[in-house]
Amino acid sequence: MAFCIMLLVDTFVGPSVIEGVGVFAAEPIKAGQVIYRFDPCFDRLVSRAELASYPESIRRFVDRYTYPHPTDRLMVVLDVDNGRHMNHSREPNTDFRDSTFGFAIRDIASGEEITCNYADFEPEFEMLPSLVNAFHRHAFVHDSRL
Repeated sequence: MAFCIMLLVDTFVGPSVIEGVGVFAAEPIKAGQVIYRFDPCFDRLVSRAELASYPESIRRFVDRYTYPHPTDRLMVVLDVDNGRHMNHSREPNTDFRDSTFGFAIRDIASGEEITCNYADFEPEFEMLPSLVNAFHRHAFVHDSRL
C-alpha cells in the first residue's frame, strides 16, 4: 500500500515574520521525528515542458511554490498540503537533505514555525524577492490614504 501523504504531523498556516505566512506545528515534534515523506500520488507533478503553456501568473506561482522532483529533473513538485508554505531558513529546525524524507533536527514546540533550508533539496536554490515586502511597497506608493 502506498502512503499518499506529505506532511506527517498536524500543522496549520499562520502569520510568519519570515515571509507573510508560514507552516506551524499544531503538535509538539520530537528531534529525529520524520515529519515528511515524498509520495507522488499526493502532490501535483508538473513537467517543466508543460510550464511554457501556462499563463505568466501561473508560471510565477509554480516557480515560487514548487521544488525539483527528487528523481526526475524534468518534473517539479507542487505540495497540495501546508508544506508549500514552509519557509526557508539558514538555521532550519528540519533536515530535507534526503529529499524523500524530512525530519526534525531538534524539538519543535506546538505553535512554532517549521522551517527548512531550500538548498537541501534544490541545489540551484536562489532566494526570490519577498512578495510581502513588494506588496507593502506597492500599497504604500499607490494608496492615497497613506
